[in-house]
Formats: sequence, C-alpha cells, structure tokens
Amino acid sequence: MTDGRPVSIRRASRIGPLANLPVFFKLDGKRVVLAGGGEPALWKAELLAATGALVEVFAETFAEGFQELAASPPNGEIVLAAKRWSADDLRFAALAIGSFTDEDEATAFAAAARSAGVPVNIVDRPALCDFQFGAIVNRSPLVVGISTDGAAPVFGQALRSLIESLLPQSFRFWAEAARDIRRRGDAFGNTPDEKRRFWQRFTDFALRHAERGPSEADIAGLIGKETADSAVQPVALVDVVPDVDALTLGAVRVLRTADDIFFDDGIQPAILDFARREARRHLVASTNANIQELADNLMQAAANGGRVVRLKRLSGADQDKLLAEADALRAAGVSVRVIATAVPPLP
Repeated sequence: MTDGRPVSIRRASRIGPLANLPVFFKLDGKRVVLAGGGEPALWKAELLAATGALVEVFAETFAEGFQELAASPPNGEIVLAAKRWSADDLRFAALAIGSFTDEDEATAFAAAARSAGVPVNIVDRPALCDFQFGAIVNRSPLVVGISTDGAAPVFGQALRSLIESLLPQSFRFWAEAARDIRRRGDAFGNTPDEKRRFWQRFTDFALRHAERGPSEADIAGLIGKETADSAVQPVALVDVVPDVDALTLGAVRVLRTADDIFFDDGIQPAILDFARREARRHLVASTNANIQELADNLMQAAANGGRVVRLKRLSGADQDKLLAEADALRAAGVSVRVIATAVPPLP
C-alpha cells in the first residue's frame, strides 16, 4: 500500500434529474380520442394513426386533408365524427389529445379526460398536459424522441434534423432484425451473459456496416462467435479531460458497451451519461489508491465476462500519468488497452 488505505468504491447515481419521463406508448389497435379539426389536429391524427391506433376525431368542421387522410391512413384507422366532443366520448380511450383555440374548452377537455382516467395532451398548452409530443426521428422500429419540455420546440426540431443526418435509413433494417432475433428464443444465448455478449457483437457489427442492412449470413456469423468471445476482455483505460466534448468516438463507444465503469472523483456526470443505465458504476474515491487492490477489482469485473472501463481524470498536461497507471496495472496482472480522448493519440 502506498498510504495504508484501500481503494474506496461507492455507488454513484445512474441518472440525473429529468424534466419529463420519456416513454413510448404501444397504441396498435387501441382507441385514441382527438378533439379538434384544424391543421394542428390533422398532423396529430396522422402521427397517431401511424402507430396503428384507432383514432376518433371529433370536430364540427374539418380542415382540408382530413377526408383524404381518413380514406388512406398511414396505418391504423381514422374515424371522423362531425360533432363536438362529449365526456362520454373519452371513456375507455388510451389517450386523449385536444387542439383548441378557446382556452375554456381546452381546460374543460383536459378535466374531462382526467376524470375518465385518460392521459391528456392539449396542443400548445403545456400546463394542461399529462404528456407531450416531442420531435421524432423515424427509423421504425427504431424511434428517437426529442423533448425540450416545451421550452424550445424550434431547437428540438433542429436537433431532430441533426440526428436524422447521423442515423442512416438502414438502421431500421438492423432494428427489424433485432426484433426478429428476439422471437427465436434462446438461439442467441442461453444465459444472460451470453445474450448480452451477442447483443454487443450485434451492435458493434451494425455500426460498422451502417451503410446496409443485415443478411442471414451476418446473423449466423454473429451467433457463432460466442465461443471466440469467451476470453476475458482487456480493461479499457480512458483519460478524461475536463471538457466533455473532448471525448473521442472511441471513448464514447467503449462507454456505451461497458458493463463496469471505475472512475475517479471529479468525472463529469455528463460523461457517465454516455454509458448504459445498466452499467455498474464504481467510484474510486482515493486519489492515492492502492494499485494492486484497484487491479484486483478490475480483474474480478473482467473475469465475470464483462467489459470494463477505467476512467482516469487528467488535465492536458498529465498524459504521462495515464501511461504510468497503464504500466502499473499491467505489472499487477491486468490486460489494458488505452483509449485516448486527446490528440495526439496515446499508444
């Protein structure tokens, strides 16, 4: 021991505060009530029908496009009821959406929906909403939702455009393949660890071949690699500088696939947010940690078949400290690979 103290590990929070809980409703075959016949309601009707819902639209008049949409919905069914909504119409609905110009009617609709036990959204009136519609990136069954808690819709749309440019259309085929694979039961693994390793291989392969969808040969090859992947994976040692934007794609990638993360005091929560929520987070609290005990913890985590990441907090002038820890861990028996977040890359 360098100072007589063991490595101190304590549990860290896995997530920061949320303005909203992002959830995805399964609406296929379910009834949704939409009150309003204007342009905003037209888009909501099309969006809801795309999920496979039965959308009942109540309005005394309908904007141009409603009749055509009802005749040929993108999915599901749209029924136009040429009358004002009533409280009875809300019974047994999965969701209720209202689009009104009159504040009193909007308030009454929200109250009637809640009285019926139906989650409600009122277009452009966040104070009356139980849930909100975010901007959507559609690679269904891969769907990305973006929310600014109603604070900046235009900003949310700009982020949607950015994500659209980063997610090729072929990702929908990888997501469809994943859904089909899950229907095969245990074909991709008999234990939780085997299944997790399969999905890690699947994801890595999909990201490397984002220009196309998968073939049957691809899937068969990924399933057949379980034996080859059974060896203990090296620990990824990542230097973390104060600026979260300095993280390289390589560093982000290992964080996203990590099962155990050992990190120093002072690591920004935004960096840990790149990790899966299921990843176990271990705070190495002592700045003078016993390297052998740290090495034992790392090796134990790796021996369980997991992918282990060690985040070491550095400044730009401390790169030699990263290499020194890598050498010390190797001397203690840990297989280590170094992932740099600064330029030039480290060996």
